[in-house]
Amino acid sequence: MKLKGLNAIVTGGTQGLGRRIVETFLREGASVTYCARNHDDIAVSTKELAALGFDAFQALPLDISIPAAAAQLVSLAESTFGEVGVLVNNAGIYGPIGATEDVSAEEWIACQEINLHAPLRLCQAVIPLMKARGGGKILFISGGGATHPMPRFTAYAASKAGLVRLAESLAAELADFNIDVNSVAPGALNTRLVAQVLAAGPDKAGEAMYEKNKAWNENGAVSPQRGADLCVFLASPASDGITGRLISAQWDPWENFSELKEELMASDIYTLRRIVAEDRGKAWSR
Repeated sequence: MKLKGLNAIVTGGTQGLGRRIVETFLREGASVTYCARNHDDIAVSTKELAALGFDAFQALPLDISIPAAAAQLVSLAESTFGEVGVLVNNAGIYGPIGATEDVSAEEWIACQEINLHAPLRLCQAVIPLMKARGGGKILFISGGGATHPMPRFTAYAASKAGLVRLAESLAAELADFNIDVNSVAPGALNTRLVAQVLAAGPDKAGEAMYEKNKAWNENGAVSPQRGADLCVFLASPASDGITGRLISAQWDPWENFSELKEELMASDIYTLRRIVAEDRGKAWSR
């Protein structure tokens, strides 16, 4: 078991990728405390996990956008299962969809509360605990908004870009404490976010985005298991020393990172960086 004895926290753990991460972590020997806003989702997931024979888990109905929620979740995990060794910041929303001048500024800001500010507060709650135990793993679930423009989804895109830069900055800040911080791009998943895009329609979501989501809904998308398996790797001792990276579950050869660790960490591969003219063969420098 790759995560035997580890105590993990997973936000947004009842649906889609989060649900798969919770189950996969349990299969690999971790104890898991997870949360979600919907009480019914909590009840269903708890029943399902118990039916699979798992018992080293607990679920909390919790809105992580509330400032006090982070301390509450971390305190529950620590008091039940001991030292917190892994935090997976998975919970996230698209926020308002549509032309930026038309969407609600309040809803735009609320998206940042869930996607960016809540993970920050959770990090602030677990970092002292991880320092005390001599190390830990923090994971952020990113998305396409971190690496390319997403017109009509600006709240989501801005939050995910901020999340990845937060991860990179924390990785540098916490390197001396054996706390590895990475971001995971799980790929295009057929989750409730797809349903949200389809409900918004092409006028709000944009024709291209609408058609992509329609195809994922009808023809299938990337399996969430791939993302969950990457999270297991990044939460496990096998990834010790790999930090500050944005890793694609679908496209990057992360299974080989243990052998490539020295070369990887000596480079800026899988990081957010500014492209300058010389990177594209242009002699534009002053």
